Amino acid sequence: MDERDGLAERFEGHREQLRTVAHRMLGSLSEAEDAVQETWLRLERVDADQVENLGGWLRTVVTRICLDMLRSRRSRREDLAEQQEFDQVPVTTRGSHPEEEALLADSVSRALLVVLDTLEPGERIAFVLHDMFAVPFDQIAPIVERTTDATKKLASRARRKVRGTPVVPAAELARNRRVVTAFLTAARAGDLPGILDVLAPDVVRRADPAALPPGVAAVVRGARAVAEGTAALARRSQFAEPALVDGAVGVVVAPRGRLLFVLTFAIEDDRITEYEVIADPDRLRRLDLAVLS
Repeated sequence: MDERDGLAERFEGHREQLRTVAHRMLGSLSEAEDAVQETWLRLERVDADQVENLGGWLRTVVTRICLDMLRSRRSRREDLAEQQEFDQVPVTTRGSHPEEEALLADSVSRALLVVLDTLEPGERIAFVLHDMFAVPFDQIAPIVERTTDATKKLASRARRKVRGTPVVPAAELARNRRVVTAFLTAARAGDLPGILDVLAPDVVRRADPAALPPGVAAVVRGARAVAEGTAALARRSQFAEPALVDGAVGVVVAPRGRLLFVLTFAIEDDRITEYEVIADPDRLRRLDLAVLS
């Protein structure tokens, strides 16, 4: 085995951990793989024998690569916003990547990835490294080019955004979460009686046109009609998770952690009286999204 083969073998021993770190930072399997590959290329350009802690060195390098990618991504989004050239929200989830869904199931929730995507790049790096991988702040600080105290503040600010602030009492939040979870469970199974169990008789479902297949009405009224429409879209429910939406219990639909739709609910007496499917990009950006603890 030559020197390069030995280095490649050592790198492979860290690949899965690096991919996990990169995926949580970037929220995209393909981008995470790109970051890991770039890390390998950089390792090839240094004298690995001079690296005392290879695992720590690799994590630092992949983190800096991810930080650059996050900053580049944010710049592109700002340019698009100025030009008002937003992509239309897809109506189907046909392009979902099975490997990425499996990785997501094994690591973090879709809701968390959606919320992480709202953070500033430095906030996301500090939060992921410290809160998810227990990396000390004095090791994170040079990566985000802050002092240790400033890095702690970055992570703290990110933590507050991730947790959000409920606008209803804890007991009501818990009750509503049970109702929404029951709704999702039934919707995923296409269980019409189960969906009807949590709908008020005069329930109303409203939806942005971008969230609907062609020919489906934007407003549907009555438990039976709403339940049948919900059951017909069972496939989308596989990518849905409860989240805190503007301080109340809602749902994010996020294949591979990429936000497509948000559902908001009105609930009375443990029954859903109205829910809305939000898909318009401008409306989605104005929502305050957080993780349900």
